[in-house]
Amino acid sequence: MNQPAPLREQRDYRLLWSARTISITGSEVSKIVVPLTAITLLAASPFQMGLLTAAAAVPALLFGLHSGAIADRLRRYRPLMIGCELVSCAAALTVPLAWVLGVLTVPLLITVALVIGTAAVLFRAVNFPYVAALVPPDQRTAAMAGFNASYSVASVAGPGLAGVLVQVLTAPLAILVEGISFLVSAILLRTIRTPEDRQPAPSRGLWRDMTEGLRVTISRPVLRALLGAGVTINFFAMAYVAVAMLYMLHTLGIPVGLIGPLTALSGIGGILGAWGTTRLVKRHGENKVLVGSVLFFPIEILVVGLLDGPLWWKVAVLGVTGASTGAIVVAFASCMSGVIMRDTAEELHGRVNATMTFAVQGVMALGALAGGALAEVLGLRPVILLCAAGIATAVLWIWASPLRPPSPPRAVPWPRSRPGKGRSGAASVPLGSSAEADRTITKRQPLV
Repeated sequence: MNQPAPLREQRDYRLLWSARTISITGSEVSKIVVPLTAITLLAASPFQMGLLTAAAAVPALLFGLHSGAIADRLRRYRPLMIGCELVSCAAALTVPLAWVLGVLTVPLLITVALVIGTAAVLFRAVNFPYVAALVPPDQRTAAMAGFNASYSVASVAGPGLAGVLVQVLTAPLAILVEGISFLVSAILLRTIRTPEDRQPAPSRGLWRDMTEGLRVTISRPVLRALLGAGVTINFFAMAYVAVAMLYMLHTLGIPVGLIGPLTALSGIGGILGAWGTTRLVKRHGENKVLVGSVLFFPIEILVVGLLDGPLWWKVAVLGVTGASTGAIVVAFASCMSGVIMRDTAEELHGRVNATMTFAVQGVMALGALAGGALAEVLGLRPVILLCAAGIATAVLWIWASPLRPPSPPRAVPWPRSRPGKGRSGAASVPLGSSAEADRTITKRQPLV
């Protein structure tokens, strides 16, 4: 049987990866440029800034489950993906055009954010099953690691690029880059050659399709464990993120100028994590790498919560933990996606992924609110230690599921036998006893 070519040699995967990397980088630029436009040019109020920030997250809550049901109904994924990018391109380009015409307003920025956010939700719902159709099964986790590396690259390059563009073009014109990135992404997607002609399962109505994805996710032990672990990790991780910057500035005394570089190290760690995840999965499989990443999550935050000493030591530890956390996040996310693809029927890929995304992303706002509220009562360091303890409980979901690594076989004691009556006097062992013991051990091992 012929082995598939490495992903880097597969033309269509390279095109898809390049399209996502360019598009995501453009979006990272806009995360800085759009708020700057609202503040510097439109004198946006705090309430308007809150609406603008929320506009990016609202589509996931409103349309997250619907997008999965829509994705599973499609015969071809790519036309919708191209359409989403073109709609996002048109929406982004309205900002510099409105500024040139003198009609740019905060409500227009909010509307643009809602349109682009909705297109992004639908794109992600379709992209997940499209990767499963484009990439051979044994390369899907590596493919998802590549996409997670794209996010890491964008998180490092996007903010720096945004700063340069604002200086050269001014904030509204810098949004041109986001619009162009969507257009380039659509062109690259258009050049993919792999044919599509899937046969979707018959739809029973949008609502019943949505509830089917939810039912499958909750009822199957592996998917339920991934859902529980993902929600637990994201809740406490966002509670940590909500207070991390205050903790670094006020408790640890980290200079403001070092916050940006320390944050960028997380993205660099994510790139290294994507490279390492691919190799670890080949050697140990998704299950073991997933368990390992969950076990290491709380250790990084615990170290930060206990950190003390001179400034150079604090900066060094924060740099190492930041890079480590970036790598761990990519490992967990990549293996989680790979397991979902592996253990879910093709006709349910879109709905199960949308259900996971809806729950895991939706809980982030609650975690951030909880972290800020608890910090007012308990203080910054206790909240970080509490987050480390909370994330540690995520391993219970994995350990109580079929994802738990199998226990090593127990040693079977050699049965004592009465000496035989033969001339050699050797002890006799009943035939078949060893084989029966092996079968008993196999039955006791957890399924993987």
